[in-house]
Amino acid sequence: MSANSKRLNAIAEKGDDLAERLLDFAVRAGAVVDALPKSRMGRHVAGQLVRCGTSPAPNYEEARAAESRADFVHKLRICLKELRESRCWIRLAAKGNLLPKSRLTPLIDEATQLCNIFGQSIVTARAARNGRGVILPEEQIEVATPESKNAKRKMQKEK
Repeated sequence: MSANSKRLNAIAEKGDDLAERLLDFAVRAGAVVDALPKSRMGRHVAGQLVRCGTSPAPNYEEARAAESRADFVHKLRICLKELRESRCWIRLAAKGNLLPKSRLTPLIDEATQLCNIFGQSIVTARAARNGRGVILPEEQIEVATPESKNAKRKMQKEK
């Protein structure tokens, strides 16, 4: 097996691992949806979470079959948006005491890790698309957490 074939196999395996993680995330999000109370708020959160929580896995598969690097980046960005939305709905369920926080915290953590992976993948793919091997600071995608948003607002007010 050539060195290039080995490298391509390693990349494919990483992609398979991420696809599996996204499927696991979708299953776990589905379990949360099924466990939410049948109250008005529970139904609303469930409806939103079932859509955005199951969306990243098939969108990632679409990205893996992208027709161009630009198409690939676009589909990765969709995955990132859906993961961020999922994390928001799960946080709302925790904050609203719809389910015990202890049950939701691991899923919030997984969503954050997946957001970080996709954010970095987008930055890397965009740098490669632009023909630069270097990623400039302004190209980095920040995974917005409530803490980072508050810090950003404070910095903007101070200017």
